[in-house]
Amino acid sequence: MYHLGIDLGSSSVKVALVDADSGKKIISLHEPPNEMEIIAVNPDWAEQDPNMWWTHVCNAIKRVIKESDVNVSQIKNIGISYQMHGLVIVDKSGHPLRNSIIWCDSRAVNIGRKALEDLGETFCGEHMLNAPGNFTASKLKWVIDNEPERYKSTYKFMLPGDFIAYKLTGKMATTKNGLSEGILWDYKADEVATGLLDYYGIDKNLVPEIVENFTNQGSVNEQASKDTGLPLGAQVTYRSGDQPNNALSLNIFNPGEVAATGGTSGVVYAVSNNLKPQEISKVNHFAHVNYTKEEPIIGTLLNINGAGIQYRWLRNNCGNDSYETMNTKASEVEVGSNGVVIIPFGNGAERMLENKNVGTHILNLNLNSHGNAHLYRASLEGIAFSFVYGVEILKKDIGDIKVIRAGNDNLFRSEIFANTVATLINHDIEIYNTTGAVGAARAAGLTDGNFDKFGENITNNDHVMTYTPLENNAPYETAYESWKNELEMILKHK
Repeated sequence: MYHLGIDLGSSSVKVALVDADSGKKIISLHEPPNEMEIIAVNPDWAEQDPNMWWTHVCNAIKRVIKESDVNVSQIKNIGISYQMHGLVIVDKSGHPLRNSIIWCDSRAVNIGRKALEDLGETFCGEHMLNAPGNFTASKLKWVIDNEPERYKSTYKFMLPGDFIAYKLTGKMATTKNGLSEGILWDYKADEVATGLLDYYGIDKNLVPEIVENFTNQGSVNEQASKDTGLPLGAQVTYRSGDQPNNALSLNIFNPGEVAATGGTSGVVYAVSNNLKPQEISKVNHFAHVNYTKEEPIIGTLLNINGAGIQYRWLRNNCGNDSYETMNTKASEVEVGSNGVVIIPFGNGAERMLENKNVGTHILNLNLNSHGNAHLYRASLEGIAFSFVYGVEILKKDIGDIKVIRAGNDNLFRSEIFANTVATLINHDIEIYNTTGAVGAARAAGLTDGNFDKFGENITNNDHVMTYTPLENNAPYETAYESWKNELEMILKHK
């Protein structure tokens, strides 16, 4: 028997198939071959067509079935991971009424800021554990204010993963975990955040049916079976935003455990049981995948928009070296990049910087002595420093860190990046060879609630290596302080 996992990102759709008993990966692939289009009509906007997502989901599932050559009738359960904070609005027939406003879109920043001022930090902290921010609820308020006719035609709003689940099953539903990601869940009342909905003028009837995680959330219908090749009746049994799912993929379920991701954006995601957070404006607090009212396990997320995208920009604009070549060149430069500092926040407003749009800054560049190798190292260090800066904020809410795990991809393949982070936070970083799609596929089998066996399968199948803090940390501390001083000077003028 097999489980299938779907990971809907903003760059691509990844689909994986795993053995149901062992959790071993059978196959994993992505669509399209190149990155999906992000539409940016105005500065700081970012949209994608939900129907484009579905096309790539269908193509990827068909390829998985064909290339794995498994008996398709043996695919029983489906797990869905998806880009967080997006907004999809649909009519009664389930047709999207506009492009999805996705996670890195900054148009609703001021809406969320005003909501925090009006509702107050105490109310937002006690009920939603977050400032409203630039999240799904605030994005829907933007639609109300700027596209009232579309809002009037809206039957339900969904998160991106809810839309994919709807296309598979024909059932419009969401989870309390998903609602919490959109700042739409009231932890104190254990219900939809009606206080925020009322403030924004959002009709509560637009909230889809709420289903529990790790249970049957709907079955593949006839149309979806034709579109994807999946067997009729296969069950969707799990869905989660990508960062809680990445944590699950790394066996992060208990207070003090931390998952890190270094992709287009960077994320540090820590699990705690703190229902009275101190930082509600700089970090986000969500119901983790194993959250229950009786055991309120909270995922505390610190997002860094300007992470891997900064390194990719350098690759594309400095001669198009491969990442391997960039890393090799960077390793030939001393810690501190000979004084070059890169502030890597050029991908929109940064929540940990109180939603300020700082931009990317390249500082102290000497045209006579610095080359692309210095830029490569300064970029990796700058991104690593932003992770460390974020961890310092995060610790105010989560306390001591017990374990840190990261996937063996993107930035964590760079020894410079990983060693810099491990050395400055003075903690081992365990590296695992897993993906969000594989994690979602494994989670689809968690209907029995056996988290211990789930974790054993990850340890047995995926552990690659561990980065340990370097003994000579002085050069790293000096370089970090220099970087932080430059950042704080910039923030004073924002």
